[in-house]
Amino acid sequence: MAEEKAAAAEVSAGAGGGSGQKPILLIALAVINMLVVAGVGFMLYKGRQKEAAEPKIEHVIKGEAQAQAHEATEQKEVIGKVIPLETFIVNLAGSKGRKVAKVNMELEVQGEHVLEEIEKRKAQIRDIIIIILSSKSFEDVSSREGKDNLRNEIKDTINSFLVQGKISNVFFTEFIYN
Repeated sequence: MAEEKAAAAEVSAGAGGGSGQKPILLIALAVINMLVVAGVGFMLYKGRQKEAAEPKIEHVIKGEAQAQAHEATEQKEVIGKVIPLETFIVNLAGSKGRKVAKVNMELEVQGEHVLEEIEKRKAQIRDIIIIILSSKSFEDVSSREGKDNLRNEIKDTINSFLVQGKISNVFFTEFIYN
């Protein structure tokens, strides 16, 4: 019987020594569990923020439709009065008279007040356009980029001396060269 009591005491001593490690292990597991739960919660929070920041397809479609409607109304408002100019026939630069360009163009203007100024300065405008056209070579005006550059140069040059308003666009209605 004494032996049984000694064995029971030994088992209880061993169990008592091991029970000191159980609370540390439980605390460590609880801390790890809380960190994992906090990490999952943080990832869900960031995911929701990202979803809220990304536009839904319905919002994108609505936004595009509104933007197109806005652009259409702006274009209706922006289109100005168009003033046709007489035909220009000029020798192209560097051709010694062998390359000739025939150009018809129209000027788009904003506002009624600039119309009077253009009518008064028509001779000056024609002179500037003739000088610009005759300074270009065949290579300068034969490509699309060349025509766009010519269009911008004419617009900028005429706008530099207009006081009442500005030219918003130059349209070539005929552009023939040989």
